[in-house]
Amino acid sequence: MGALEDPTDDRLEITPPKTWATGVPAVAHALQYSLSQTSPRRTMLTLLNINQAKGIDCPGCAWPEPGKRHMNEYCENGAKHINDEATSRRVRREFFEQYTVEELGRKSDYWLNQQGRLTEPMVKRPGSEHYEPIEWDAALSLMAEELRGLGSPDEALFYTSGRLNNEAAFLLQLFARAYGTNNLPDCSNMCHESSGSALMETLGIGKGSVSLDDIHQADLIFVVGQNPGTNHPRMLSALEETKRNGGSVVAVNTLPEAGLMRFKHPQRPRGVVGRGTVIADQFLHIRAGGDLALFQALNSLLLEAEDAAPGAVLDHDFIEKNCSGFEAFAEHARKTSWEDVLAATGLTREEIEEVHERVLKAKSVIVCWAMGVTQQKHGVPTIREIVNFLMLRGNLGKPGAGVCPVRGHSNVQGDRTMGVWEQMPQTFLDVLGREFGFTPPTKHGYDSVNAIRAMRDGKATFFLGVAGNFVRATPDSEVTEQAMRRCRLTAHISTKLNRSHTVCGETALILPTLGRSDRDIQAGGEQFITVEDSMSMVHASRGRLAPASDDLLSEVAIISRLARSTLGHSPEIPWEDFEADYGTVRDRISRVIPGFEDFNERVAGPDGFQLPNPVNSLTFRTPTGKAVFTCNDFEMPRPPEGYLILQSMRSHDQWNTIPYAMNDRYRGIHNGRRVVLVHPEDISALGLSGMQMVDLVSVWHDGSERRAESFRLVPYPTSRGSAAAYYPETNVLVPLDSVADISNCPTSKGIVVRLEPAAWAG
Repeated sequence: MGALEDPTDDRLEITPPKTWATGVPAVAHALQYSLSQTSPRRTMLTLLNINQAKGIDCPGCAWPEPGKRHMNEYCENGAKHINDEATSRRVRREFFEQYTVEELGRKSDYWLNQQGRLTEPMVKRPGSEHYEPIEWDAALSLMAEELRGLGSPDEALFYTSGRLNNEAAFLLQLFARAYGTNNLPDCSNMCHESSGSALMETLGIGKGSVSLDDIHQADLIFVVGQNPGTNHPRMLSALEETKRNGGSVVAVNTLPEAGLMRFKHPQRPRGVVGRGTVIADQFLHIRAGGDLALFQALNSLLLEAEDAAPGAVLDHDFIEKNCSGFEAFAEHARKTSWEDVLAATGLTREEIEEVHERVLKAKSVIVCWAMGVTQQKHGVPTIREIVNFLMLRGNLGKPGAGVCPVRGHSNVQGDRTMGVWEQMPQTFLDVLGREFGFTPPTKHGYDSVNAIRAMRDGKATFFLGVAGNFVRATPDSEVTEQAMRRCRLTAHISTKLNRSHTVCGETALILPTLGRSDRDIQAGGEQFITVEDSMSMVHASRGRLAPASDDLLSEVAIISRLARSTLGHSPEIPWEDFEADYGTVRDRISRVIPGFEDFNERVAGPDGFQLPNPVNSLTFRTPTGKAVFTCNDFEMPRPPEGYLILQSMRSHDQWNTIPYAMNDRYRGIHNGRRVVLVHPEDISALGLSGMQMVDLVSVWHDGSERRAESFRLVPYPTSRGSAAAYYPETNVLVPLDSVADISNCPTSKGIVVRLEPAAWAG
């Protein structure tokens, strides 16, 4: 299909990185982008309703809403995202007549997104170069016929991203299992699967344990491998509240992030005319992949401190009553080598001991983390070590303490709660089967990485993507695209164009759906949907805008109609009722999923309700019935001489795979994305020069190499030995088989690369 026509970086401008985030410029940028997409009236309608009770849940991230909400309860990126969806631009049938699929495939992610909202179902038939219109009934019949003709249900894949709502997610997994497969890959597989794996093993639940009130009350918060200023800016408001209440923050990152330095709250005088609030009391400029070693060192220091003052450091009562495996862990932890720790982290012993002193003074500690941890080869052991760290001083099950994996998508956690997982436990399957009168399959399905392998190997030939941009979100871009093209039928339920629509199976469908901001009126009247945020709060979302087209269907309607067309009346599942009234879906959810009892009544409140978390009652659903201490072998990336550890990242003007502009103003990057950020001393040591054009070449244990061409080498204060570049441009560098141990999560934050002068020097 040829190379993508990425926006030129001829106008690339580099300025010093910012040392603070948000403030008045964020408001201005949010309004500027919003007004470039739609009218002032629609902009104000979305912004005054976003994240409000009875309003629109922001699709941009999963950070929870405070109980007392400001009339402008949104961040810069949330405002951009909701108005990107509410855009007045439209993609009509004439557009697809103008462009072939091959031509669209050469367009950039930015260009495709900027064309606007999809307006009617489209099909690319075998041998055709263009998409053409198709009626809804015909499109769904085409899919149903393909599904009924497969040799096995396990030849079908049902993928979803976290944009999906609870009702549609529940119906998707119900349809897939009634059809006969557990092939339910999702975006969690590529982002936070390491969190789920580690937390299930150690605490018996794959979610975080803290609430927003806990964040506010904590004495000490670690923010590890995470950039709140870009990925979930409203977290900065919560951390500011932590600081106002006397708490402190330790930032652990390979890059100095503006939001963790100083935050200027745009809704407070200090954030408008003052200097704002310093967020991080201490910044640990850690090497990529050094987080495991850091927490092993902290645990070793805590044990040493307990030896020096028995009974004064560890919470022995908590450990004895609620934990197992302590003795083996303690013996293992005492063998920690400081030589290894300092080599892995790039920190000094003094810096780590300063953090240790902060821990000793803190009565309650929270550790937050994101993909800087989960997408490492040893992401699962790192999170297990974080759990060890919290258990040593009883920092679970009490106010202001606990584990806090911060999800990116708005409902990625809710989708998993609803059963979108390829390996749901038998207890869930049994209840689901009893409720709907069928026997769900028990064989584990494909996760996202294994789904690509299955398509590549001809074991899966039908792909349905419900929201998201699978092709650009996944690793090993060339292999993924080749795998998708081997399918007999690919279909994507989407609001806007993206790269996945240009990577087609023999037959390909684009199924346009309502956005989060659109009014949803069904036979039973106006509907609302629900979502679950990162802290297990479930609340309603109601669209306020007229839909982009009369030909759009909701995700609930599309899934219900496809299920009805595919399965007929066997088993007896009331798909028509589900489509007409989402309350009937919630009634069934309340009977299948623990914690959702009286779902319709409880979600009607302005703040919704919080799902119970057994960790907070010191109940641990592990084989021992207790929280589990683990022994984790020391691991660190070991690049050969002359190589760096590259992490992929988002720019500030980006939502998941889609850039809204070619800027990353907090990092000082303007009018370009093909840049690689490297410490000036590493640039010099490699015999290169700042602003030189280089190719990124990744190398792997099997000797294979992958190349991403023509990146501008930008001197930047990364940690020594580390580098950073934007995704999805760097996904090509990650082999399909390079995954985290246990979780199978792609290792997009631990890419061993060398930098070669580019053949084209610019």
